[in-house]
Amino acid sequence: MTATDRLHPGLVHHIVNTLGWRTLRPLQAAAIEPILSGDDALLLAPTAGGKTEAAVFPALTAMADGNWTGISVLYLCPLRALLNNLHPRVAGYASWLGRTTGLWHGDTSATQRRRLRLERPDILLTTPESLEAMLVSTLTDPRQVFADLRIVIVDEVHAFAGDDRGWHLLAVVERLSRLAGRRIQRVGLSATVGNPEDLLRWLQGTNATHRPGAVIAPSAPPGPAPTIDVTLDYVGSVDNAATVIATMHRGEKRLAFCDSRAQVEQLALALRAKGVRTFVSHSSLAVDERRQAEQAFAEARDCVIVATATLELGVDVGDLDRVIQLDAPRTVASFLQRLGRTGRRPGTDRNTLFLATKQDTLLKAAGLLTLWRDGYVEPVTPPPRPRHIAAQQVLALCLQEGRIGGETWPSWYGDLAIFDHTALAIVEWLVESGHLDRDAGMLAIGPQTERRYGRRHFMELLTVFAAAPEFAVLHGRREVGSTDALVLTMKVDGPRVIVLGGRPWKVTHIDWNRQRCYVEATDLPGRSLWHGFLPPESWMLAQSQRRVLLGTEPDVNWSNRAVHTLAALRQQRASQTWADGSVVEAREDEHRWWTWAGRRANATIAATLPRAVVDGARLDDHMIRLRGDLTANELRQLVDAVDVGRLPAPDIDERAVAGLKFSDVLPPDLAVATLAERAADTAGAAAVLTAPLRWVSAP
Repeated sequence: MTATDRLHPGLVHHIVNTLGWRTLRPLQAAAIEPILSGDDALLLAPTAGGKTEAAVFPALTAMADGNWTGISVLYLCPLRALLNNLHPRVAGYASWLGRTTGLWHGDTSATQRRRLRLERPDILLTTPESLEAMLVSTLTDPRQVFADLRIVIVDEVHAFAGDDRGWHLLAVVERLSRLAGRRIQRVGLSATVGNPEDLLRWLQGTNATHRPGAVIAPSAPPGPAPTIDVTLDYVGSVDNAATVIATMHRGEKRLAFCDSRAQVEQLALALRAKGVRTFVSHSSLAVDERRQAEQAFAEARDCVIVATATLELGVDVGDLDRVIQLDAPRTVASFLQRLGRTGRRPGTDRNTLFLATKQDTLLKAAGLLTLWRDGYVEPVTPPPRPRHIAAQQVLALCLQEGRIGGETWPSWYGDLAIFDHTALAIVEWLVESGHLDRDAGMLAIGPQTERRYGRRHFMELLTVFAAAPEFAVLHGRREVGSTDALVLTMKVDGPRVIVLGGRPWKVTHIDWNRQRCYVEATDLPGRSLWHGFLPPESWMLAQSQRRVLLGTEPDVNWSNRAVHTLAALRQQRASQTWADGSVVEAREDEHRWWTWAGRRANATIAATLPRAVVDGARLDDHMIRLRGDLTANELRQLVDAVDVGRLPAPDIDERAVAGLKFSDVLPPDLAVATLAERAADTAGAAAVLTAPLRWVSAP
């Protein structure tokens, strides 16, 4: 018996006759047995590797074989756009067996939601935030809605696990298990990660000690490996990047990634000025604007779509010829996702063209490509100490249940890692601060929670990711997207013009109370701007850039401009690197300690040696600013006195705690401690502090 023989005959018929597949892909075949056996599973494959079918086909077979009814399968995604993209495909597969699917997220209309409540689908596609909104809604009884739940499929699970949305997801799934009265099978879909076994155990949560789990990542089929064409070029500016894109690869469909919304808008505007048919996709565009752009791009040729990472996670924009990366993504894993967008047609290569707009980003791209060529992929590490998510979950459970037992609420979560020894202290603080009411041993939502989160049916309490408030941008009655208030308050000479969707818009009126901005089309130059910060570089990426300066070069195609720029960089920064350890570059006003350790490790070193660092200096990924009156002997004495087994957490400005979502429902000292522990890299700091140190004079 082959693996395919385990699938429902109706599915096999359509796989062969409707899809025209003669065989399943290795991942799809390998996933059938463990999923049908009820095991938890992590399915690993590159973009377009058939992961959705690998999970859905056996889930549909189990549904038919077990005669499941009601919502028996949940399909969770991190992005609404990905859900919109997947829904028609999953619905088509389900229809082969006479089963139904539903789509529920923030853009789902009230009419559609009423229909889903009355006629529950067999498979529900949603986000964790929308799922929790269903749990606490007064319009649904979660015990009825989720009574038949058997399987949860988590798409792009690595994207969840890397931030607090992952902890939130696990907590919601634990509550669903309690409501359904059974342990729910968990299936995660992921691109390649550096620690798949750890990611599987994390996904299993409290299932880990009760249900088998399997990482399913078949090796590539025999035959020649796909050709990969990666080119690194230095162009010096976004406008020069637009010139290169407009000139090269004409007639092809190109996807250009930028790592900020402002850079997306800048590049799109420059491309359109050069006559290139250009589309735009990022999170501040209105839903209809994004959908129209993505659909038009999917159906077009000889065009470019410029996007942030929103198009990295599997959204189908048709058959691509080329991926272009401005500057560099943050991780090798992200690069692999983007690279995997190409080479899907027989006879085509996987490819990415890097266009560095600055010398520093050329170095970063070279460092990242060095890691890639070394075969390195980052481990997915959930953020430590999610105490704020623990506080949020206690409040959300009170919303769901109305009242919960002050001693029994932990039973909803078992030994899930979001709750540590501080959990009881957090609940006591919530009571004392008025966020919870306690009566006869029962806990309920208190007046302070009502005041802070009660608007819009507590939606702000149910949304784990923090986003700066933005103004809706309207052209007539049509919403174009949203913009940061900062671009509306900056002083300007003449008309105020913003760029959104790759087009300039003149602001005609601002409704400050309703946070709306009215615009009309214009040809005047404008700008785009959003609040944000660059995430810290990892130890591995920072060290890889150091290796590049010391002579390592990734085996990719280099343009002459990139070769000459790197040579100049190596000459300029020769005093900042040393093969045997780190370097202190002595200057008159301050010294610079070139650790190449990443911002978290540098923050840990700064907290360890407060007498050595410049007070209040901004932290850097590559170096630490030291006092100008510090001598080499004094620094060595301070370093020698450090116990690297007991390094302190970085100092945290209490104002920074505001950036931690739900920090206001934690005791202030715990909020600061949580942020400090997340800002630390003790292993990287220890590596620098125990390595040789060279003291040189700045050139």
